[in-house]
Amino acid sequence: MKKFNFRKVLDGLTASSPGSGSSSGSNSGGGAGSGSMHSGGSAGVLREEIQETLTSEYFQICKTVRHGFPYQPTALAFDPVQKILAIGTRTGAIRILGRPGVDCYCQHESGAAVLQLQFLINEGALVSAGSDDTLHLWNLRQKRPAILHSLKFNRERITYCHLPFQSKWLYVGTERGNTHIVNIESFILSGYVIMWNKAIELSTKTHPGPVVHLSDSPRDEGKLLIGYENGTVVFWDLKSKRAELRVYYDEAIHSIDWHHEGKQFMCSHSDGSLTLWNLKNPSRPFQTTVPHGKSQREGRKSESCKPILKVEYKTCRNSEPFIIFSGGLSYDKACRRPSLTIMHGKAITVLEMDHPIVEFLTLCETPYPNEFQEPYAVVVLLEKDLIVVDLSQSNFPIFENPYPMDIHESPVTCTAYFADCPPDLILVLYAIGVKHKKQGYSNKEWPITGGAWNLGTQTYPEIIITGHADGSIKFWDASAITLQMLYKLKTSKVFEKQKIGEGKQTCEIVEEDPYAIQMIYWCPESRIFCVSGVSAYVIIYKFSKHEVTTEIVSLEVRLQYDVEDIITPEPETSPPFPDLSSQLPSSRSLSGSTNTVSSEGVTKDSIPCLNVKTRPVRMPPGYQAELVIQLVWVDGEPPQQITSLAVNSAYGIVAFGNCNGLAVVDFIQKTVLLSMGTIDLYRSSDLYQRQPRSPRKNKQFIADNFCMRGLSNFYPDLTKRIRTSYQSLTELNDSPVPLELERCKSPTSDHVNGHCTSPTSYSCSSGKRLSSADVSKVNRWGPGRPPFRKAQSAACMEISLPVTTEESRENSYNRSRSSSISSIDKDSKEAITALYFMESFARKNDSTISPCLFVGTSLGMVLIISLNLPSEDEQRFTEPVMVLPSGTFLSLKGAVLTFSCMDRTGGLMQPSYEVWRDPNNVEENEKSWRRKLVMNCPSLSQEIGDHQYTIICSEKQAKVYSLPSQTCLYVHNITETSFLLQADVVVMCNSACLACFCANGHIMIMSLPSLRPMLDVNYLPLTDMRIARTFCFTNEGQALYLVSPTEIQRLTYSQEMCDNLQDMLGDLFTPIETPEAQNRGFLKGLFGGSGQTFDREELFGEASAGKASRSLAQHIPGPGGIEGVKGAAGGVMGELTRARIALDERGQRLGELEEKTAGMMTSAEAFSKHAHELMLKYKDKKWYQF
Repeated sequence: MKKFNFRKVLDGLTASSPGSGSSSGSNSGGGAGSGSMHSGGSAGVLREEIQETLTSEYFQICKTVRHGFPYQPTALAFDPVQKILAIGTRTGAIRILGRPGVDCYCQHESGAAVLQLQFLINEGALVSAGSDDTLHLWNLRQKRPAILHSLKFNRERITYCHLPFQSKWLYVGTERGNTHIVNIESFILSGYVIMWNKAIELSTKTHPGPVVHLSDSPRDEGKLLIGYENGTVVFWDLKSKRAELRVYYDEAIHSIDWHHEGKQFMCSHSDGSLTLWNLKNPSRPFQTTVPHGKSQREGRKSESCKPILKVEYKTCRNSEPFIIFSGGLSYDKACRRPSLTIMHGKAITVLEMDHPIVEFLTLCETPYPNEFQEPYAVVVLLEKDLIVVDLSQSNFPIFENPYPMDIHESPVTCTAYFADCPPDLILVLYAIGVKHKKQGYSNKEWPITGGAWNLGTQTYPEIIITGHADGSIKFWDASAITLQMLYKLKTSKVFEKQKIGEGKQTCEIVEEDPYAIQMIYWCPESRIFCVSGVSAYVIIYKFSKHEVTTEIVSLEVRLQYDVEDIITPEPETSPPFPDLSSQLPSSRSLSGSTNTVSSEGVTKDSIPCLNVKTRPVRMPPGYQAELVIQLVWVDGEPPQQITSLAVNSAYGIVAFGNCNGLAVVDFIQKTVLLSMGTIDLYRSSDLYQRQPRSPRKNKQFIADNFCMRGLSNFYPDLTKRIRTSYQSLTELNDSPVPLELERCKSPTSDHVNGHCTSPTSYSCSSGKRLSSADVSKVNRWGPGRPPFRKAQSAACMEISLPVTTEESRENSYNRSRSSSISSIDKDSKEAITALYFMESFARKNDSTISPCLFVGTSLGMVLIISLNLPSEDEQRFTEPVMVLPSGTFLSLKGAVLTFSCMDRTGGLMQPSYEVWRDPNNVEENEKSWRRKLVMNCPSLSQEIGDHQYTIICSEKQAKVYSLPSQTCLYVHNITETSFLLQADVVVMCNSACLACFCANGHIMIMSLPSLRPMLDVNYLPLTDMRIARTFCFTNEGQALYLVSPTEIQRLTYSQEMCDNLQDMLGDLFTPIETPEAQNRGFLKGLFGGSGQTFDREELFGEASAGKASRSLAQHIPGPGGIEGVKGAAGGVMGELTRARIALDERGQRLGELEEKTAGMMTSAEAFSKHAHELMLKYKDKKWYQF
C-alpha cells in the first residue's frame, strides 16, 4: 500500500493559497482580512519571481545539549574505570560528564529529587534512587541514556544504597532500619531481608533509626557493615544471618568509611568528632578526635563542633593516609564559610568554599576496596559550583574546570546567539581572553576524561553572548554543541564606584544591581558592540588588539513624554505647519543634551543614574568603551528602562527607545541627533515644525510605579519580582464592560508568579479606567480628528484597518489611533519596542533607496525615519547627519517585535556595515585610509515597480509589505489567544524564514515572503520570565534559552541537525578492560578471610532466599510509548554492543587458544618424529644390546 506524506500534502495546500494561515476572518490593520493576501501594482510580478525552497520537511524541534551547572544538585557519583561523573539534582535531572565535549542530560519523568547515584563500575549502567522511593537503572551504552528498569518501594522509604564492585546485588537501606537486596540484572527484590530488630540486640528498647550507611567488608565480602542514625553500627554475617558484632556511640552517625585492610573503620558524628573502631575491640573506639574542637584538660570531653557530614578514609602505600571530611567547624566561628578539611599525617588543611558543600568524592587509582587506594583528587560538589582538588601537591590547588560551570557567576539577564559568524572572531576573542584567565591552577590535566567525542559534521562557528547582573558580558564559543568561554568584558569599569549612601541620591530607580545588562546588540563583521543597562545607559564599544589609556566620552540625553492629556488640533485655528522661528527654541530643548537644573533644590533634573569616570582610564586589549550615553532625570521623574536598541556601523549611528520616546545618536561625531517623545514622531514630517505646548505639569511619580527595578526580579527564588507590567494587544468591543472581561480572559494577561508576562508593553504608571461619559466623549471624535492621548497598554487598543483601497491605507495612521480608544488611560505611554537600520524606500513611490530607521511601537505602529548622511567619506566626520521622519506609517495588531528586508529575488538583505579596523593601530593610522563600507543594497532594475520586501512581525501577527508602493502582500495572524515573546528572521538552507516563540509554548516557523506555516510545535509553556527574557533564535536552525538560573538549553528546529545529532553527541561508554586486582600473596590469601569464595547468587537467589513480598516493591519496565520504544531500542543496542564486545573478547581468547593449540600440535609432531626415529634406531636390537 502506498504511503502518503502528510507534510507534502500540507505544503501543496498552503502553496495553493500563499496568504492562508489564520482561522479568523476579522480585518487587521494595514492589510486585508486575516489570512488573506492582497497584491497591488507590480507586486504580482515580483511575487512570481521568487521560488520558495523551504518546506515543512526541513523542520523539526529537538533539544540538543544543556550547558552550565546543574541547578540545585543533590547527589554525586564517579566511575573510576570509565572516569565519568554523574550529578543528580532536586528536579530529577542527571548530568553525566566526561572529557570536554562529553556532556549528557537526562531527566526522570516523575521529577522527584535524586537522593543517590551508583555506577555499575565499567558496566555502562547507573542506578539512581529518587525521593519518590523508586530505583531506576539507566543504560549508558548509548548516547542518550534510557531507563531499562524501575523498582518502586511501596511501604518503606529509601535512605541509602550500596553496590559492591563487580556485584549484581544492590543493598538498599530504608527509613525503618531494614536492609533489602535487589538483583540488578532483573531488578527484582530478593527474599533475603535484614530486619532492624534482628540486627540490634534484643535488649535494646529504642529504634536505631534509618540506615545511613551500607558497605561490605574489604576483607570479607560475606560481611556487611550497617550504620544506623542513632550511633549503632552492626557487622552482619550474611551467611549465618546474624550480627557478628555491634558498636554503640552516644552521638548520631552521618557517614562511615573502611580502612582498605578491613580491620578498622571510621565514623563521623553530629558533634564534630571522628571515631576510629577496631573490629577486635568493638566495646569502645580505638581513637576519638574532634579535629576543629578546642583542646580541653585531661578527663574532660572535647568541645562540640558542627556535624561532620561525610568522612573518607583513604590509604597510601608510600605515605600517611588521607582523612577528608566536610563540616566539623567550631560553633564560635559562625561567619566562616563552608569548608573541606584534608588531614594528611600531622598536617591539617582547611579549604574554604564559596558555597555550601552538597557532596564530595575522593578519586582513587584502583576500584578495588581491599587495595591501597592511592587518592589523587577530590571532587567537591557545591550548591553553585563544581571543583576538583589536586591531592598530589602539598598546597592542594584546584584543576581548571573545562566545563562552563560559571555561567551563573552573576545572574544571567539577557542572551544573544550568533551562528555562522566570521571564523576569525573566535580565535581573536580567545587570544584576548586567555590573557585575563585566573592563575594558580594545578598543572595536571583534568582527571575526568571518560567517554569519546568528535566534531561531527557541523563546522560553522557559533558564539553565545550572555549579559549579567553585575554588568559583565561573557563571550562563549558554542561551536559543535560545546561551550567554552572566550572573553569577559566588565561594563561597570566605565563608571565610578558608588560610595555607601551616595547611590540613593541618583539611583533611586534601581534597588540593586545598577550595572545589570538589559539588551545586547553586536555586529560581528564590524566588531561594534553595544549594550544597554538597567540604569538607563547605552555603551558603545570598539574592538582593539592594543592597550590604550584615554578618557571616556559621555553624552546625557533628556528623553521625556511631554503632552497634554488630550490634544485635538483644529485645522482652522492651529495650522499643521507653523512658522519655523516659533518652534526652534522648544525643539532644541528636546533634541539636545541639555543641562538645565531645576531652581528647586528638591526636584531632580538632568542628573544621570551613574557617574562616568572623568579621569583617563586604562583599557586593556579587547572591547574598549567608545561612547557612554545616559538618560537623565527630567522634572523629578527618573529615566525609564531602555526597551529597544539598534546600531549601524556603516552609518555610525545608534538608536534606542523606551516608553518615553526615541533617541538617535551619532557615535562618530559624539552628538545627539534626535531625542523626542513617541507622540511627537507622529505630528509632522519635519522635526522642527511642531505645535507649541503648554508648560509641563510637574508630577511626582510614586516610587512603586517606577519601571526600573533590580535584576533580582528575573529569578523566582528571590523576593523581588518584576515591576514592569507587560500587556498585549487584544480586540475590544465598543462597550467598556466587555473590555474588562476580555482582559481577564486574554492569555496575554497571563501571570507568572503573580505578574503579567507580555514583554511588549511597558507600563510606567498606574492605570485608570475612563467612565462611560468619557467613553462616549472620546467616541464622538471622528477618524479625521485623532485624539492624542497617552496610552498605557497595548491591551487597551485594537488596530483594525482594512486595505481594500489606497485611500484606506493612506489614512491608516488616523484610524489606528482612534478606533477602540475607549479605555486609554490618562497616565500611559507608548513604548518603542523595535528598531532596525536598513537601506530602503522611505516614502511611497520613491525611486531610490536611502538609509532608513524603522521604528516599531507597543501599539503596533511602524514609522520610517529617513537618515540623510554626507555623501563623501571625509565629510562624515564633520558634516551633520539629518534625521527626518518620512511620514510613512504602517500598522499591525500587537506590539512590534522585529523587522527584516528581502530583495526582489527573495534573498535576505543584511544591514550595511563598516569593515573592522583596529582604531589603535599606529601603523594603519599613519597611512592614508578610508572607511571600508559594505553596502547591501537591493538590485534596482530599469523596470517600474517594487524592488524590496519588508517583513514586520508583532506579538500577534506578521505582515509583508512591498516597497516602495507600501502594498501589504501577505498577512498572517499568528495567534489570537496568546502573544509572541520572541520573533526573528533567520536563514536556514540559504533561505529566509520567520521563527516565533509564543507564550503558550508553541514554536512556529513561517516561510518568507509568503508566510506559509512550516512548523507549529507545542514545545515549552512559559513558566518563568527567565525564558521570555532569554529565548532567542539564530541562523542554521539554532535557538537557546535559560532553562534555569544556572543552565542554558540549546535546541534546533532543523531536520538535518536532528538527523545528525547522534553523530555530534559524545559516547558515555567506551570499552575499557577492568584493571586486574593485585596479588594478595600466599599468607594474605590464607589468612585474609573467606571473601573470595563468597557466592551471593547462592545466598540471595530465589532458590535459597525465596521471593519477596509483592506488596513491598513493584517492578516497572522502561517507559512506554515512543520514547520507551526508543529507550528499549537503545537498550537493545546497548545489549548488542555488550554482546559484540563479549564476542570480540571471546574471539581474541579463541585466537590465543588457537595459537597455543597450534604450538602444542607442532611440539607434538616434533616429539612424534623424534620418538619414531628413536624407535627405528633401536628396533632390531635385543634387550641385552642396550
